[in-house]
Amino acid sequence: MTEGVALLTVFVLSAFTGYEVISKVSTTLHTPLMSGANAIHGVILIGAILVTGRARDTVELWVGLVAVFLATLNLVGGFVVTDRMLDMFRARTPARSPRRHG
Repeated sequence: MTEGVALLTVFVLSAFTGYEVISKVSTTLHTPLMSGANAIHGVILIGAILVTGRARDTVELWVGLVAVFLATLNLVGGFVVTDRMLDMFRARTPARSPRRHG
């Protein structure tokens, strides 16, 4: 019971801290921060794989598989957002005018 309360306390404090940090970031820096944070979720994916590997019953296995799926989705989404963000800073080539023959 004490361990559960400690884990719940850490979860609530983490959620509060995350909300406060993200709400204070300007909109200009929000996309790079979020894409970087999503890419760091590779650590969560490794943790989910390790926990799923130690599953003892079917419920733990399904919860682990859902965690692996969501972590993978978040990791891939982080890289997609980063790619879209970096695409905004690439130089655009002017459109070619059609050649006129004749």
